[in-house]
Amino acid sequence: MSVPLTNRARIARPRSGSVLVTGGAGYIGSHVVLALAGAGWPVVILDNLSTGRLGPAHARAAFVEGEVDDQALVRDTLERHDVVAVIHMAGSIIVPESVRDPLSYYDNNTSAARALLDVCVRHGLDAFIFSSTAAVYGDATSPIAETAPTEPLNAYGASKLMVERIVRDTAYAHDLPFAILRYFNVAGADPKGRCGQIVENATHLLKVACEVAMGERSGISIFGTDYPTRDGTCIRDFIHVADLASAHAAAVDYLVGGGASTILNCGYGRGFSVREMLDAVERQCGRKLAIHEAPRRAGDAAEVIADVTRIGETLDWQPAHADLDEIVAHALAWEEKRVFGS
Repeated sequence: MSVPLTNRARIARPRSGSVLVTGGAGYIGSHVVLALAGAGWPVVILDNLSTGRLGPAHARAAFVEGEVDDQALVRDTLERHDVVAVIHMAGSIIVPESVRDPLSYYDNNTSAARALLDVCVRHGLDAFIFSSTAAVYGDATSPIAETAPTEPLNAYGASKLMVERIVRDTAYAHDLPFAILRYFNVAGADPKGRCGQIVENATHLLKVACEVAMGERSGISIFGTDYPTRDGTCIRDFIHVADLASAHAAAVDYLVGGGASTILNCGYGRGFSVREMLDAVERQCGRKLAIHEAPRRAGDAAEVIADVTRIGETLDWQPAHADLDEIVAHALAWEEKRVFGS
């Protein structure tokens, strides 16, 4: 049986209290913290700092170090900071790792989220926003709408889909307004240089290409050049991380303002190929990259593009950085600052 998104009418509530961001010291979380602060929300970060780092992006936020499944800590944080909305972003995100060690993903992503939700329900919230992924769709045909079948191909996507179901079941049984945001390919860095990707041994295309441009890697591989696309390489819906972050702030305002629970794709509805991304990096850095052609990787779809009709109709949100060269320029500026300082 399909569980409805919500079973209660919503009433707008006064905008007060603070927003808790789990994983707020991570790559996307740091940008979300900036977006919330810029929108006037007091922000609290809960992070174990296993992969995240505190920096200028977090200057206006309160910080609590710990785990999201530490229910006593979460309960104290919600009460002490008068939290009215939670954005749950903490978790593991590396697909190959999830294939090698699926149990850790079901623990760190699924079980931890269940423990967090238990406390959130008892506390009472105006909004719960879950950081999900397009990986829940598996090998779907683009453009992918939120109503497409969810058939994840790996433990990462499966662990996220399980949390989605837990959120929906919980919302149906309790007064927990929610938004599930399914990210497509996140890229770029804060336009003002306050934060960007810092993870070591990154696998994201643009991050790797920028490290090549900075001389930190010797080259980059294109995995598959014979796909049925305009240049033979995979096409992905890359969204600037700052635009994704502003969508989270808009989702908080939407739910607190009485909006109904929803599931939303986060992308631009158009894609760039691997070659187009690498060409843009070469344009912006002014030199050629060492690019190697390699065989296809198992499980890579030719094209993954979001249908973004619903997010446009639901949130008061418009992308501000939907330009490939701008995405690349911001990412390169961050890498240069990280490597050489400024």
